Amino acid sequence: MLTKDESMKNLLLVCLLAATPFATSSWAADKSAPVAPAAAGVSGEVLEVKDVEMYSYLRLKTKDGEIWAAVSKAPIKVGAKVTIENSTTMTNFESKTLKKTFPKILFGSLGGTGQALAGAPAAVAKVVDTSPIKVAKASGANARTVAEVITKATELKDKPVRVSGKVVKYNGGIMGKNWIHLRDGTGQEADGTNDVLVTTAAEAKVGAVVTVTGVVRTNKDFGSGYSYKVLIEDAKL
Repeated sequence: MLTKDESMKNLLLVCLLAATPFATSSWAADKSAPVAPAAAGVSGEVLEVKDVEMYSYLRLKTKDGEIWAAVSKAPIKVGAKVTIENSTTMTNFESKTLKKTFPKILFGSLGGTGQALAGAPAAVAKVVDTSPIKVAKASGANARTVAEVITKATELKDKPVRVSGKVVKYNGGIMGKNWIHLRDGTGQEADGTNDVLVTTAAEAKVGAVVTVTGVVRTNKDFGSGYSYKVLIEDAKL
């Protein structure tokens, strides 16, 4: 998880997720964040290194010009040849420790180490489960389907709900939370009513069927363009 000094402006992710911001639904949000899709490995010569508590910021000379990248702190020397893997591009990223805003920076893992940059939205594996889904509605008080949470969000705002669903996407350790996308077979892909975002301190695996209990929030704005029409916040699994 990013330290306080290294957190983004008022934020996240992110988002990311491709935890990411919404336009109309939790799933649609993943398409409008200022986070570019994961890129193939980027290789280059290290021209400059700036180490902070947990991370190494690298200015690289690549075949496409100079670019900054951030990886988990490592003993990297100027002149070294490195490859940044599993990366995503962030724009206008502010490092408070360095007192510097990067117009464009890659977040990823150092090739060959397998060490992802924990907590950075760009480094989170965006795994999506697209297999057919049919999960029975949760039982007990406040039980709702995924579609009900989305379509009745105004009515359910700031109220507790209990929802069962399959984890189709998981982003861990962003802003001190884990970000889960749940689907239960209800709702429609076309209007985004088939998927709901859940934030939780609990861990989950893509493909697992879970029941979450949390509070419905609407029009949640985390800053820097990360806003969500509907989500279930601080849920327990």
